[in-house]
Amino acid sequence: MTMNGRLYEIRSGRHTAVVAGVAATLLSWRVDGVERLLTHAADELGDSYQGKTIVPWPNRIEDGVYTFGGVRHQVPLNEPDRGAALHGLLSWTEWSLVEHTEDRVVLAQDQRPQYGYPFALSFRIEHQVDADGVRITLQATNTGATPAPFGAAHHPYLATTGPVELTVPAATYYPTDNRLLPIGKESVTGTALDFRTARSLGSAALDTAFTDLVRDERGHAVARVADATGTATELWLDGGYDYLQVYTDDYAPAARTPRSGITIEPMTCAPNAFNSGDGLIVLEPGQNWNGSWGYRSIASSSSNAASASA
Repeated sequence: MTMNGRLYEIRSGRHTAVVAGVAATLLSWRVDGVERLLTHAADELGDSYQGKTIVPWPNRIEDGVYTFGGVRHQVPLNEPDRGAALHGLLSWTEWSLVEHTEDRVVLAQDQRPQYGYPFALSFRIEHQVDADGVRITLQATNTGATPAPFGAAHHPYLATTGPVELTVPAATYYPTDNRLLPIGKESVTGTALDFRTARSLGSAALDTAFTDLVRDERGHAVARVADATGTATELWLDGGYDYLQVYTDDYAPAARTPRSGITIEPMTCAPNAFNSGDGLIVLEPGQNWNGSWGYRSIASSSSNAASASA
């Protein structure tokens, strides 16, 4: 047993992943033996929710207060400097093993009703590796007797080396106040946040949510990160996830160099959705929701990435 719970290794061909039981964390993803995530040792706490599955809400609830079904609820504030309830209720909870094979692991966890969130949900998550990469599928079921508000996100960091070229297939973004809470929604057109076409990240500092995602013929939205190593990672997400949070790691803890990685988080809803309703999922009793996303490693032009301005 580690600080991050039990560890489950899965492998297929070039790809090996390690999932930790606490928060169903994607702790490692290696391609040909090379780590592709900015991660931490299993016996370290880590920082910034690296790799965690985040439920039953992602990002922030303003003041930890929301109204649902005409009832006002208050959840604990775990980000007191910003007066916010951040990243749900299960980020430090060990998920239970359902199945573990060579290339697949399935974990499950129940969200029991509690003060501030008096709703019952059951979660099941599958991590699988194959010839293309790693695939994650999350399912949520309302096991209670009343409708339940719900949102989810996943918080892995991709490791990066040197200048980064970034693609984010989103037409709109959320400007924020000094508490990182949305104060509107604006088009990326003509702004420094338009990454619909691959371009250098440069010195742009992002801790920004995006939506109105451009999707391919399969219904997938695909973000892409390329760096000076000459490889690239594509993050794809299906229709269960309509939002992306991009964070450029500019405020890394002292233990590591800033911009050692970049976070592109699949999210089901906008920040503060429990108040705004923007993307909020309401599950009726017995209703299921599921969504899938994943990573694949592809070759990129090392000359293009290396020539991008820092």
